[in-house]
Amino acid sequence: MDKLSFLNQYRKSIEFVSKEDLVNIEKKHIPEKWMEVLIETNKAERKNKLIALWNSVCKEELSNTIMYLQENLLEFELIIDNGQYAVLYSVKSENDEILYYEGGLPNKPFYNLKMQPVWSSVPKSINKFYEELHNGFYYFPSRAMGLIPLERITHFKEYEWGILEDLDEPLGINIDTTYGFFENGMGGYVAVDLNNCPENLATLWFTNDQPEYNVDFWDIIDEWIVIGLQDS
Repeated sequence: MDKLSFLNQYRKSIEFVSKEDLVNIEKKHIPEKWMEVLIETNKAERKNKLIALWNSVCKEELSNTIMYLQENLLEFELIIDNGQYAVLYSVKSENDEILYYEGGLPNKPFYNLKMQPVWSSVPKSINKFYEELHNGFYYFPSRAMGLIPLERITHFKEYEWGILEDLDEPLGINIDTTYGFFENGMGGYVAVDLNNCPENLATLWFTNDQPEYNVDFWDIIDEWIVIGLQDS
């Protein structure tokens, strides 16, 4: 099965943007830093520029993810996913399979309205990732094992959590002000209570197990992304 046929199993509409079409895209749709990466024609230099962009945004926070991409990224391409620009990553797993990851382009007009009123309360390092690198970065087929796009972030108050009835200790977060920025696709979330969020501390939340409070947001996410990249 070719790449496009594979991708179309999971999306209604996927288009690849050619280098010829890239130069004609309105600047407002492609951030300048991303354009500098995408228009590079030398394959090695193109990858170097991509890794440099990642390092400029989250070198400390996602060091293991960046290292894995540096060693195992085969290619990356600009795509249009259901009308929105994104970057498709082709990454080699530990089993030598090609895994596809998607990173939305950080384009502020597309930010989800429900996040806008609380965006200033989001920890700065998370803000920086979404505003300067990607509007989410996740395994393409499941849209999981990664940071969720802003339009899909889990606002906890909108869901029924059966685990609340089985907690061993009093709930340590405010459901109304808690947002899940990462999900593993199997009932696990990395969530931040914006009403009480010391920098980079989060809750590891499960639908079928006890939550873990005050975990390091980026340590957990870096670890889980690499697990997914190795074998989604």
